Parts: sequence; structure tokens; C-alpha cells
Amino acid sequence: MKTILVSSGVALILSLFGTPLAIKVFTRRGYGQLIREEGPAAHATKRGTPTMGGTVIVIATLIGYFVGHVATNNPMSASGLLVLMLMAGLGLVGFIDDVIKIYKQTSLGLRSGAKLAGQAVVGGLFAVLVVNSRLADGFDLTPADAHLSFLRDFGPSLGTVPFVLWIMFLIAGTSNAVNLTDGLDGLATGAATLVLAAYVLIANWQLRNDCTVNLTPHCYPIASPLDLAVVAAAALGACFGFLWWNAPPARIFMGDTGSLALGGILAGLAVTTKTQLLLGILGGLFVIIALSVIIQVSSFKTTGRRVFRMAPLQHHFELIGWAETTIVIRFWLICGLCIALGLGIFYVEWLPG
Repeated sequence: MKTILVSSGVALILSLFGTPLAIKVFTRRGYGQLIREEGPAAHATKRGTPTMGGTVIVIATLIGYFVGHVATNNPMSASGLLVLMLMAGLGLVGFIDDVIKIYKQTSLGLRSGAKLAGQAVVGGLFAVLVVNSRLADGFDLTPADAHLSFLRDFGPSLGTVPFVLWIMFLIAGTSNAVNLTDGLDGLATGAATLVLAAYVLIANWQLRNDCTVNLTPHCYPIASPLDLAVVAAAALGACFGFLWWNAPPARIFMGDTGSLALGGILAGLAVTTKTQLLLGILGGLFVIIALSVIIQVSSFKTTGRRVFRMAPLQHHFELIGWAETTIVIRFWLICGLCIALGLGIFYVEWLPG
């Protein structure tokens, strides 16, 4: 518990006080946001707002994690390090995308194929390592098994290759969904903060009911649940500090650097806590927004008609007259409801009877 508190506290302080420094540096260098010409007219005022703020989130998370372990003399784990590797790797893909946008002075960075290739390489490496990295403490556990999981693993083994492909799809889908959600001030950051808080609770509960400590009917065979809680808490603290400056009206945007990194850490936590499909409920807001884009594109290509005035969904509500702050707060509420449902389902198997 001390490691969780120290890691989250350090990440919070670094993000809260490091973000203003990033704002000054990025503003001086002209690292400003480019706006889509076809976007809502109100977004014109956002042009030039510093972007790539996700670098602060990633750096604060990594430093918070390592300082927490050093300060409490608590050993790091393969599970935690692999999730952080996934976060940093996808953050690097997003960073390259952001740099290209700034260099070319356009709202379009990496081509979709190149971005997916980057996500596939990072996700594939994570998936291979996560089923082959065994604990060094004598327990025959890996950070993940080649199974589908909801509240825990279920069904027969998928086999290594199908499992790797599934995890690559999960990582790409989650990171792109968070990326699509990052369209209004504070929307993606606040939603990711809520989901990360849920994973702190889930990993803590798995720690208290760890099969390697106490073999009970409902125990969890999770590799290093404490360290997964530390990872989630460090990212939570970093997002919380960043949100102070990213909330409406935003002084800085996270860019693809932040949105891909946050999508990566959420997918990584889902894999290592063996709640892959539960993430679809906990991150229900991200799923809804991603589906709005799929529906819009599919409808336009098949019928020539648009279902929404604009996709992703948050821009549809902007165009029908909702204030940006109203959309953000209501979408946060929807995210909170999804998390309440997901946590309720997670804990239901512990109810008497």
C-alpha cells in the first residue's frame, strides 16, 4: 500500500508542476495544435494551444513507479514493467505522429497504415513477452495466459499465435478508441482517470485474494497484483495532475502521445489482471465513441447518408448546440456509470449465495 501511495503521489506532483513547464517550452517552440478544417467552428479558438502534453503523463508515470519502488524497497515485477513498456511504446508511436503534424503544419500525422503498424509492433512484442515472462519467486505464473478473460480466464487455451493476434487487436482497438475520445478539453483524460481508478481497486482486490497467498475457491491466479495496482495508481496520479491544466478551457492537449499511451496502459492492465472483456464495460465510453465512428463510416459508404452530424460522437453534440463543458461532464458521468456497472459485475461473484 505504501508503494501505491508514494508512486501515485510522486506522479501527481510531477504532472501537476511539470505540465506548466511543458506549456512554456512547447509554446516557445511553436508546438501548437492544428485544427481540422471540417470540425466545429468553435474549435478555431483552440488553434495554437500546446500539444504533446502526453509526454508529461508518460514521464510522470514512469518516474512515479520507479521512485515508489525505490522509496519503499519493494521489488518491481515483470507484469508491471511490461505494462509500462506498452504504455511508453505506444506513447512513442503517438509522439512521432504529433511531431509529423507539427512539422507539416497539418491535422494529419502518420498515415493510418503506418500508425497501425507501429501499434502492431509494440502490441505484438508485449503479447509475446506477457505469456513467456515467468516469475522468479518459484510460482509457475506468467503475467498472462493464452486464454480469453472476463472476470478471470475462461474457456480453452487459444494457443500462442491466436492469443498474440487477439491481444494486438485489443491494444490497437483500445488505444484508437481513447484517441478518438480525445476531441474535447479534458474528456479523454478524465475518462481514463476514472478507468485507472477502477483498476487500482480491481488489482487491490486481487491482491487480497491472491492464490499464491491463500488458496480459496474464488482466489485469483494473478502475477504480481500489487505491482499492477502501483502501475495503475502512478498513471492515475499523472492523469490527475495533467487534468488540472487540460480541463476546459484546456491550456495544453495530450496529443496522440498521451491518448495512445493511455489506451495502451488500459489494455495492458486488462490483459495482466485477466479482465480483457471487462475492459469493454469499464471503458464503455471509449467503446461508444469508437462505435459512433464505425457506424458513421459504414452508413456513409453503404447508403451515402450520415447517421450523426459529425463523428466522433462528442462533435455531433457540439453541432446540435451543446456547450463543450456540458458534453465533457455528461460523458464523464456516462463513463462513471459504465465503471460502476463493471465493478458491480466484478464483485458479484463474491456475494453470498
